[in-house]
Amino acid sequence: MRSIDATYGSNEDGLIWGYRFAPGQAAQAIGTDAVAAFLTAQSQAPTGEFLWLHFSLSNQGAERYLRRVLDLPEAFFESLGSQVGSTRLEQDDDALIAVIHDVLFESSFDASEVGTTSLCINPRLIVSARLRPLRSVDRLRAAVRAGQPFRSPVELLAHLLRDQANVLSDILRKSTVRVDGIEDRLLANRIASDRTELGSLRRSLVRLQRLMAPEPTALFRLLNRPPAWVGRDDVQDLQQAAEEFSTAIGDSAALVERVKLIQEELAALVNEQTGRSLFVLTVVTVLALPVNLVAGLFGMNVGGVPLSAHGHGFAIVVTALVVLTAVLAYLAFGRKRD
Repeated sequence: MRSIDATYGSNEDGLIWGYRFAPGQAAQAIGTDAVAAFLTAQSQAPTGEFLWLHFSLSNQGAERYLRRVLDLPEAFFESLGSQVGSTRLEQDDDALIAVIHDVLFESSFDASEVGTTSLCINPRLIVSARLRPLRSVDRLRAAVRAGQPFRSPVELLAHLLRDQANVLSDILRKSTVRVDGIEDRLLANRIASDRTELGSLRRSLVRLQRLMAPEPTALFRLLNRPPAWVGRDDVQDLQQAAEEFSTAIGDSAALVERVKLIQEELAALVNEQTGRSLFVLTVVTVLALPVNLVAGLFGMNVGGVPLSAHGHGFAIVVTALVVLTAVLAYLAFGRKRD
């Protein structure tokens, strides 16, 4: 039997899953053997059906199959080798090319756990390819397997973008709970480990926001001049997805600003505690100064040391030091309280 590791969860052509959609019906699974025949039939007599093919870029056979069987724009193949960068959504002749970002499927989310999915959409086909599993794509597959019908590839894309916005909202919800806990501890002046956690959380949110913030703008720019084959209902779905994503990005920016304010408050508290510690250290040094000075003077082995022959000389010196130290302590702490 072929091992799972040899094909990275995909078949020999790199296909992880494929679905065939018909109007008003649930999707049916399809393999790479039937893809060419389906596309040929649709080009001769269109029936409104389309395919969703999802490939694993970990399998070297994926790109070979895509170039050999599917007529896709070169811009799509260029996006397959791109590193994690800004989101893209552009039109290439009669197709849409998209590069979207999301957190990994089994990620608790930190700054390094972000993956990329490349998509190519035309009236009969939507092709997606990724290196590692992503949450939003898996959510879309769950909806397809549950029997949810889709009328067009653009509706499928809109659903994917809404799932992506939902994943971002889940991250923001969990991050908000963490920030609430840190804020409660801040009010209780327990700030030992919160500074590191806040810094990590802020870096993660800022990176995720930087990657995904261009997506609503790209969507709105596409909606101003959509391809001719995109219907009115599809445009409305994309507009709704763009609005939901804009809301999630706005919430992310608000949370980042809140984390920034908490960091500033923590820094102010740390500076206050540091100043208080330095003040106490300075006062203790000043209070000990008379004792050290007198001990140094009386410790010199020279003639004429005061009170050396007096019977109560030690008591007199100690009393004077105690009185002087008390006066200095009052001047330091008493005036500070006033």
